[in-house]
Amino acid sequence: MAAKASRPKPRKAGVKTLEQAQAFVRAVGKCAIFADKKQDLPNLWDAVDLPEKAPGEKGWGQKIGAVWSWKNLLPATYPDEIFYGKDKGGRAVLMTLAHLAEEHYPKFHRPVEQCSVMARKIYALVKVEPMTTTALRNAVAGKDKALRAAFAKALVELQVTLNIVRSNAPEIEADTWLRFAELYPKIGAYGVARVS
Repeated sequence: MAAKASRPKPRKAGVKTLEQAQAFVRAVGKCAIFADKKQDLPNLWDAVDLPEKAPGEKGWGQKIGAVWSWKNLLPATYPDEIFYGKDKGGRAVLMTLAHLAEEHYPKFHRPVEQCSVMARKIYALVKVEPMTTTALRNAVAGKDKALRAAFAKALVELQVTLNIVRSNAPEIEADTWLRFAELYPKIGAYGVARVS
């Protein structure tokens, strides 16, 4: 068996603003948020050309601060263009709605009935009204450590299977979950639709 060729280090895309980050996601179609050696996928981290935290500097540094905030700001600012979710492995990704509708959704959506019991419990609550991660965790797991671990796994499962999605509302700071079909009705409720 041939050894896997090492991937060349990607050239920086020179991304320094939210608008340039939007253009980057549109250009690549789908990208990870951070670099991952296990994943052959463009990523926002490598594309951003801002200084990392300098020795002795307080806080996160410009680069991590930008990447961390843009993962939420991109879908909030460009809700008709950019989707934030999880890939098959549960890693955070950004993608265009066209990529979501044409490639990602057909491959990874699974009806909630095929998900775990814990995932179905979470979904039943989100179906009634959007809920924060904390409220959901308290409702289905309480303080039980085993249930809390199952909750965390099930929350990712629901994102990977495209049954729930994080709210894009810019005024909401805590992760708040709603049904995928509620936020993306042209994709989730009626099967795959072409998104322009």
